[in-house]
Parts: sequence; structure tokens; C-alpha cells
Amino acid sequence: MTEEEKGNHQLLLELCAAFNAHDLDRITAYFAEDSSLDMPRGSRPWGTRFTGKDAVRKGLAMRFEATPDVHYSDDRHWVSGSMGVSEWLLTGTTRGGDKVEVRGCDHYEFRNGRVIRKDSYWKIVE
Repeated sequence: MTEEEKGNHQLLLELCAAFNAHDLDRITAYFAEDSSLDMPRGSRPWGTRFTGKDAVRKGLAMRFEATPDVHYSDDRHWVSGSMGVSEWLLTGTTRGGDKVEVRGCDHYEFRNGRVIRKDSYWKIVE
């Protein structure tokens, strides 16, 4: 593993901890100003896209608002060059009282030690 890959792997570990702390300041500190976030749901094939650090923060805030106790566990992270993947089990309760338990993953792209793209996917539980 290169030094860059080691740094990106550590970034994914720290980012997961920041998500579990629901700390938007800490989370967005890992994102570049020109970053983008693709959420798993939306009216387009890529879900809902948020472009720019401020928009990414708003998109992530919506996740915490929809599922206030969201938690990521059983996580695994790996990197190759400037790309990375985090795999996890998301659990929580929506504002409407529905319990959520779903496997998912995030595909990341990095530049200069920052996230420039986060693309989220999760299973559809029926």
C-alpha cells in the first residue's frame, strides 16, 4: 500500500467515526470544496446529486434529519490509488418510527487527502 493509499484508508476510518458521531463539521472537513455526493435515492439514475462542499453538507444533514439515530457498523474499508470503498450495515429509526437495517457501500474518489466524490448505494429491503 502506498503512503497515499494508507492516508486515504485512514481517512475512511475517521470519516466513518465522524458519521457515527453525527458531526457534520468533522465530516465535511474531509471533503474538498468542489466535491460531490450522490445519494442512493432520487429521480435520476444516479440518485440525488449534491455538488460543492456546502451542498454536500446539506445532503448529509438531510440523512441525519430523516434518521436521527443512524449508525454505521460492521464496516470494512479499502482503497486502490485515488479510489476507495466503505462497506457497512446502516441501522436506525426514521422520524416516522420505521426501523431501518440495510447493507450498503460508498464509493469514494480522493484528491490531495480530501474526498472529491462520494457515491452511496444500499440494498432495497422489501
